[in-house]
Amino acid sequence: MHAGLSVPAAADGTGSVSGAAGTAPDAGAVDLSVDGTIAIIRLQRAAKRNALNVPMLQALDDCCQQIEADQTVRVVILAAAGKVFCSGGDIGAWAQLAPAAFAYQWVRYGHRVFDKLAGLRPPLIAALGGPAFGGGLELAATADLRVAERDVSIGLPETGLGMVPGWSGTQRMVRRFGAPVVRRMALGGESFTADEALALGLVDRVVAPGEALDAARSWAQQIAARGPLAVQAAKLMIAAAEGEAAESAIEAMAGAVVAQSQDLREGVTAFREKRAPEFGGE
Repeated sequence: MHAGLSVPAAADGTGSVSGAAGTAPDAGAVDLSVDGTIAIIRLQRAAKRNALNVPMLQALDDCCQQIEADQTVRVVILAAAGKVFCSGGDIGAWAQLAPAAFAYQWVRYGHRVFDKLAGLRPPLIAALGGPAFGGGLELAATADLRVAERDVSIGLPETGLGMVPGWSGTQRMVRRFGAPVVRRMALGGESFTADEALALGLVDRVVAPGEALDAARSWAQQIAARGPLAVQAAKLMIAAAEGEAAESAIEAMAGAVVAQSQDLREGVTAFREKRAPEFGGE
């Protein structure tokens, strides 16, 4: 049994978070489970190489909301069923969209969901048990840490389709991995093996085939054993240093400090008692 978060059952009774009503059972299946202090988000569209569509984005969005609401979760693992981590955006989901709909309903919504994943309170570890291309690599880039199996390959093939990376491949990935390696993938269409990705800083650990999820769990347990507030604060400060959500990071850290003060307690008490506060600077 999984403890912690409860995920509403999909229409097909799988217990996965589903997208829009009336979609096929595999159209946007994402499974969310919690074991102790570790949550696992698993893409469950293996028959379609875990290609992302709007229902799947909606499901990932739902997962983020549920994880944020559960204070017992200390680490999150992002994994996928099947032999492909994620092949990117489902061409069938976006190819026929009008330009305005493509920009606002596809690109911007995907950005918002990926930003939520990157900004999750607990650290996020991506377990790459198969190739990650295009939007799949951008999804993996939302994680704080990445474990890849040795036979995995990654890349940004969008320009070969006359497209550009649309879910932060030229933004978050440049901040996290550097412009030169992103240029090689986005401009030249290069793909990299897991060992090459490790040398380039695109992944953090390489393990034998079939071992990514177990390695991610072991790493998650190591992180979960540390001070959760300190880990979350460190994640927030690192993100701010990378230029991600610096404004909210500053305000969150300042708010956390002030929340412990006697002055705040006095201010709230004075407000309730309808009197002037007497602040002591403590």
